[in-house]
Amino acid sequence: MSTLVIKKIGGAVLFTALMLLVIVYIGDALVDPGQGEAPVAAAVGDKAPTVASRAPKTKPKRPAKAARLAPIAALLAKASVADGKKVARKCIACHTMNQGGKKKVGPNLWNMVNAAKAGNSGFRYSAALKGKGGKWTYEDLNAFLASPKSFAKGTKMVFAGIKKAGDRAALIKYLRSLSTSPAPLP
Repeated sequence: MSTLVIKKIGGAVLFTALMLLVIVYIGDALVDPGQGEAPVAAAVGDKAPTVASRAPKTKPKRPAKAARLAPIAALLAKASVADGKKVARKCIACHTMNQGGKKKVGPNLWNMVNAAKAGNSGFRYSAALKGKGGKWTYEDLNAFLASPKSFAKGTKMVFAGIKKAGDRAALIKYLRSLSTSPAPLP
């Protein structure tokens, strides 16, 4: 056997071992390997575990995303319109922001804060957003911008949301400035 063949076989064995380690590591990360096992008895005289104690552990449910958001009032006090204008660059692909601007994929965002939800005439809103009713309050805008699909299940807006609370606050403050008479801050 030549050394080249021996090197190929050795390389194949090492590659296979490496792949098995990666698969085991990923599998352990995805699934808790101890889930569903019975607890070990602490002493010889202890009773065997019951069937109920072998049930898989369930994680407590987390509250809805909108319920976990920090109040927006304190964040708005720290936010700047200039930073909001930078964050708004994400929006201009689908929205116009000037007074009297035409609709694109989404409605014009001029005078949005404290305006009626789904109230921009000339734009066809989803039933999910129409069903929300009311006005765009600062808290509602915060929840919507965090996760549009969580705020209005069935919305046509495909944007995933803005995860950073400071960025959302800056964007809301910028949207507030897009008006001839901006809504009062909370």
